[in-house]
Amino acid sequence: MAEETTPAVTGKTTTEWKASGSTAAGADTARVAPGRWMSPGVAGIGFASFLADVGHEVPTALLPSFVTSTLGAPAAALGLIEGISDGLAGAGRFVGGALADDPGRRRAVAVGGYTTTAVLSCLIGLTGNVVQVGVLRGASWAARGLRVPARNALLADVVPAGSYGRAYGFERTMDNLGAIGGPLLALGLVAVFSVRTAILVSVVPGLLATAAIIFAIRQAKLPKVTERRRLRIQVRAVLHGQLGRLLGAFTAFEVGNLAATLLILRATDLLTPAHGGQTATAIALGLYTAYNLAATVASFPAGRLADRLGDRGPRLVVAAGVAAFLAAYLIFAFTPAIVGVLAVAFVLAGIGIGAAETAQTAAVAALAPDTLRGSAFGLLATVQAGGNVAASTIAGLLYTITTPTIAFTYTAAWMLIALAGLTLTGRHQTTRPGPNAQH
Repeated sequence: MAEETTPAVTGKTTTEWKASGSTAAGADTARVAPGRWMSPGVAGIGFASFLADVGHEVPTALLPSFVTSTLGAPAAALGLIEGISDGLAGAGRFVGGALADDPGRRRAVAVGGYTTTAVLSCLIGLTGNVVQVGVLRGASWAARGLRVPARNALLADVVPAGSYGRAYGFERTMDNLGAIGGPLLALGLVAVFSVRTAILVSVVPGLLATAAIIFAIRQAKLPKVTERRRLRIQVRAVLHGQLGRLLGAFTAFEVGNLAATLLILRATDLLTPAHGGQTATAIALGLYTAYNLAATVASFPAGRLADRLGDRGPRLVVAAGVAAFLAAYLIFAFTPAIVGVLAVAFVLAGIGIGAAETAQTAAVAALAPDTLRGSAFGLLATVQAGGNVAASTIAGLLYTITTPTIAFTYTAAWMLIALAGLTLTGRHQTTRPGPNAQH
C-alpha cells in the first residue's frame, strides 16, 4: 500500500498545537481545557478497557479446561489455537492502525471491535469441536487487535497534550484491574454454572464495554467528520525522526519482554524441591497476582510522572520500567529458591510493565501528528505483539535446551540494549510535530 511522505515539523510545542484546535484536514481532536485530563470521555474509555478485559478474561481463563476436559482435545490443540490467535491479534493491530488514521473510521472500528470481540468470545461456549473454538477465538482476537489503535487514538483526542501520561496511566490501570477481575469472575461463574454457561455469560461485561466506548465518543463531543481519508498503511512517515528512534528502542525492550507464564514457570521450578509441586504452583500463582497488582498500582503514577517531566518524561519513565525489568530478570537468572526474593522479582516486573506500557502510549500520542496517530499506535502495538512472541519463543527454547539462567540473562541483555537506545534517543530530543503538519 502507498506510504505518505514524512510530515514536516511545524515548530510549535505540543501544548501550543493542541490548544490551538487547528488540525489537519478531517482530524477531529476534541476541544479540551488545558490541564483538565479527567472527563466523561476519558472515564468512558477507561471503563471500556476494564469491562472488556473482564469479559474476555472469562473465556481465556476457562479455555484450557474447556478444550481439554469438555471437548477432550489434547493440550497441543490449545497451544495451536492460542498461537494463531495471538498472530491474528498482531495483524489486526497493524491494520487497525491504518483504519484509525481516519477520525470517522476510528470511532466505528472502536465500537465494532469491542462488540465483535464480546460476541465471538462468548459463542465459544456453544462450540462442539476445537476447529470451531479456533475459528471463533482467532476472529475475536483479530477484532480485539483492530480496536487497540482506535481506542488509543480516541483517548488522545479527548485530553490535552500535557496530560497524556495520566490519561493512559488511568486506562492501563483500568485494563489491569479487568485482568484481575476476569479470572475471579470466571471462578465465581463456574461455581454456579457450567463452563459453557460461564463462557456465554461473559458477553454481558463485553457488551457493557461497547456501551462505555459509545458513551465516551458521545460525551467527547468530537466534531462531525465530513470527509473520509484514503486508507493507507503509513510506516515510513511514522518511523521518521524522534518517534522512529523511540520505536527502535521500544522494539529492543519488547524483544526481551517475556510472557508472564515463563516467570511463573521459573518460580515453580525453583520452589518445587523444597515445597512440592502443588504448593510451589500455588505460591507461584500468588506471586503472579502480586505482579498484576504491581502493574495496576504503578500505571497511573508512572503516567503522572511522565507528564510532570515534560517532553522527556515518557522516555525517562519507559527507561525506568526497562531498568525494573533488568533487575527482575537478573534476579530470576541467579536467585536461590527463596519466596521473598522471588516476590521482589515479580513486583519489579509488574512495576516495569505498568510504567513502560503507559509511557510508550503517552510518547506516541505526544509525538505523532493527528494524521498519523492511528498508524503510529498500530505500529507500536505490532512491535509489542511481535516482540513478545519473539521474546517468549527464544527464551523458552533457551530455558529448555540450556538453562533458565541463560534464558533470563538473554532477556536481561535486551533490556540493556533498550536502555542504551533510550539514552541515545534522548540526545536527539527535538520539538514534537503538530497535527497540522503537511505531507
